[in-house]
Amino acid sequence: MKKIVLALGGNALGNSPEEQKKAVAVTAKSIVDLVAEGNQVIISHGNGPQVGMINLAMDTASKSEAKTAEMPFAECGAMSQGYIGYHLQNAIENELAKREMDQTVVSLVTQVLVDKEDKAFQNPTKPIGSFYSKEEAEKQEAKGFTFKEDAGRGYRRVVPSPKPIDIIEKKAVEKLYNDGMIVVAAGGGGIPVIKEDGKLIGVDAVIDKDFTSAKVAELVGADILVILTAVEKVAIHFGEENQEWLGHLSVEEAEKYLADGEFAEGSMKPKIEAALSFVKSKEGAKALITSLEKALDGLKGETGTYIG
Repeated sequence: MKKIVLALGGNALGNSPEEQKKAVAVTAKSIVDLVAEGNQVIISHGNGPQVGMINLAMDTASKSEAKTAEMPFAECGAMSQGYIGYHLQNAIENELAKREMDQTVVSLVTQVLVDKEDKAFQNPTKPIGSFYSKEEAEKQEAKGFTFKEDAGRGYRRVVPSPKPIDIIEKKAVEKLYNDGMIVVAAGGGGIPVIKEDGKLIGVDAVIDKDFTSAKVAELVGADILVILTAVEKVAIHFGEENQEWLGHLSVEEAEKYLADGEFAEGSMKPKIEAALSFVKSKEGAKALITSLEKALDGLKGETGTYIG
């Protein structure tokens, strides 16, 4: 049995509620495969498109004739945790029932502590929500949002992406985990909060879910962090004639490839960095980067890229 923290990539979720229900039904099969092998699983997930959609919808509603109350970004993050968690719970429960497996699934609304002095607050970089044309983006910027061009695909709103310091509900996550439940926690990287005068206060930001997943794995004493993405293995010289798929990376090799700029910003780079942060957190810790479909094979050592 392994204690696993599973970081779901965006390809495991959809861009609309209906798309997402179909996607998580497939995702649930792979997750339950891991549980059926006797593993304990915590699941984290992204929320970039979803939290952007919620935030824009609430902003539009607040400026309509209905004059709906404005919704702070942290609350939008909590909403995204709720409905994505519900979809994952529902799909996993259905898959468990199909296999006549007696397991409990729970989603936990999770706050994540960040440093209010984190430099990320001066440089928003995390894309959220839909793509816009330049003209549409300029209209949205008039509302006080920041937009950046995204790899030739259009313009997306960006928000700060500070690093996670602590998981506020870590004791609850660990207790549920140790009691054998399948736990969905720290969704979307968690609801970012800062501490001021002894109080927790939500802030406008999105924490990278891979970094938060690494922090969760560290705090609950997981054996392995599994970061899921669209590809089966990590590659160097990606997309070039001399592309090379990697089955294992030592800490030193991973750090060298990072320094050499082998991994793309907003793509594989943060996954490697998150994997390293967990691997360095305790002796014997390992991280695996692979696709959802190959997760079970990866845990058997048959594929994927191991770090550590």
